[in-house]
Amino acid sequence: MKLPRYWVAYQTIARKEILRFSRIWMQTLVPPIVMVALYFIIFGNLIGQRIGVMDGMSYIDFIMPGLVMMSIITNSYANVVSSFYSAKHSYYIEEVLIAPIPNLVILLGYLTGGVVRGLSVGVAVTVVSLFFTDFYIDSLPIVILVAFLTALLFSLAGLINAVFANSYDHIAIIPTFVLTPLTYLGGIFYSIKLLPDFWQQMSLINPVLYMVNSFRLGFRGSSDIALATALGVILVFIALLFVICMTLLERGTGIKP
Repeated sequence: MKLPRYWVAYQTIARKEILRFSRIWMQTLVPPIVMVALYFIIFGNLIGQRIGVMDGMSYIDFIMPGLVMMSIITNSYANVVSSFYSAKHSYYIEEVLIAPIPNLVILLGYLTGGVVRGLSVGVAVTVVSLFFTDFYIDSLPIVILVAFLTALLFSLAGLINAVFANSYDHIAIIPTFVLTPLTYLGGIFYSIKLLPDFWQQMSLINPVLYMVNSFRLGFRGSSDIALATALGVILVFIALLFVICMTLLERGTGIKP
């Protein structure tokens, strides 16, 4: 039976990925907590008092789910891109690829590390939010489902970035010039209902908008996007990126000469 061997291989890669970020928790878990706390202080308490109500709730309650989602996105992405590129840079990934295990097992191992880190930071940031706003969840299943799917999606995206990166500078390009604009324009700090019709339609191109709004629906029961539409978009992106990742690993893109 090959399944027990594959399970051991998956556990080994996943455990290595989880230990990798948990051992340096001062660098991986604490900074996002501090950053989000600053967002709560500046945008939630100071600016939020002047804004007042947003989409039927206080401004700090409105931005809370978005800030948690932003932490999940950036950390799940960062974990996979940095880990896989480091393995590629040190030629360790070549030893993994020639091992008698399917590329699917390798991919799932790396994805597990990204998802666990993203969700760990998300939980930590949610706990921090208790110091700034009343905590309540409208639908826990929606919160868990959207958080997991989002962490999975951006873990896949991180691996794609790592495959094509040729230096440590390259792994910072996408987070800086793609992820940051998408998250800030993804409805974290405002409702798209405030935008003119043209820009509302343009905002629908941004996949982060669907994640933030469905996550806000789970927490606060309010969303600019229908839940079925949001989940459909997220699942389509996951399927697309999963196929791309598997294809890249099969071809050895960025790894094999």
